[in-house]
Amino acid sequence: MADVTKEQVLETLKTVRGPDLEHDIVELGMVSDVFISDGKVYFSITVPADRARELEPMRLAAERVIKEMPGVKGALVTLTADKKAAAAAPAARPAPNPPHGHAGHDHQHDHAGRAHAPQQPPRAGKIGVPGIGAIIAVASGKGGVGKSTTAVNLALGLLANGLRVGILDADIYGPSMPRLLKISGRPTQIDGRIINPMENYGLKVMSMGFLVDEETAMIWRGPMVQSALLQMLREVAWGELDVLVVDMPPGTGDAQLTMAQQVPLAGAVIVSTPQDLALIDARKGLNMFRKVEVPVLGIVENMSYFIAPDTGTRYDIFGHGGARKEAERLGVPFLGEVPLTMNIRETSDAGTPLVASEPNGVVAGIYRGIAAKVWEQVAGQSQRPAPAIVFE
Repeated sequence: MADVTKEQVLETLKTVRGPDLEHDIVELGMVSDVFISDGKVYFSITVPADRARELEPMRLAAERVIKEMPGVKGALVTLTADKKAAAAAPAARPAPNPPHGHAGHDHQHDHAGRAHAPQQPPRAGKIGVPGIGAIIAVASGKGGVGKSTTAVNLALGLLANGLRVGILDADIYGPSMPRLLKISGRPTQIDGRIINPMENYGLKVMSMGFLVDEETAMIWRGPMVQSALLQMLREVAWGELDVLVVDMPPGTGDAQLTMAQQVPLAGAVIVSTPQDLALIDARKGLNMFRKVEVPVLGIVENMSYFIAPDTGTRYDIFGHGGARKEAERLGVPFLGEVPLTMNIRETSDAGTPLVASEPNGVVAGIYRGIAAKVWEQVAGQSQRPAPAIVFE
């Protein structure tokens, strides 16, 4: 069977009516670039931010017609908000009452006595995820500082401390969770739409690496990154979670802005090495979150020092204490120092993270301590509205 083409997708989408109920969504210029990989179709539909919830049936209709196309194995479709669309989109008759997510509520405890973060209330254009108490981003200003390894062990540390935890791999271009958590295969779907997350070590996991082959080159523009990210966040059967850890791609690009714009983040953890160069990049990431009013929960100094496996001698090969000093200078919490050890590298490569494989070890204790400091801040903070970032 011939591969599905972008032109065929757009032709099919002409059967979906826009908000004015007279013109189709392609004619109205609402459809983003279409990306097709391995029989799966990805695109977003641009709508006014204040009507995102009302126009959800239009998104479902677009997703349904694409999934029914011969040769299509699946579709990831999401709504994306744009100020220009709000000004230009024609008015339509009000839709029936839209489905509502969980309203916000105070801290509560389950029957096991675990403290939960308050559910984050849905807001127009920035809808929370029902069932998830708090969403934490793990970010870095540059690659190569061990951010994904830190994110995995932080998630496992939160789990070890008695919380229900999931992890979302938001690195569209270089997803690493399948390897770090030793998970293979494709996720199943419920009713052809909602994706069941994968699971290992007690963590619920979602990653683009489960949907696209590891060797596939991902060449996406901004709207496509946004579309895939939000679908992996909101169209996954996460169940009831106290916290969802989001492993961000390095830097300050589309993925970070999407999460800050569309998701009520409880806060961000910045990962850096002790080096001055890495700290400069970490500062950029920290400042980005501050500008969009996402609380910075603190800085982790990764590869803080090296312990020789044969003698146990400590070497500060990247310098030491730079991240602690930077945290003090910037007035954000310092969460802890993680050493560079052979064990961390080997267990990461093998898909057996240290907090799970050596729960009583020294390094696992460090990660659990970092997790405790992070959760203490999240559970104690009052919930804030998500910031609005508009594209002029």
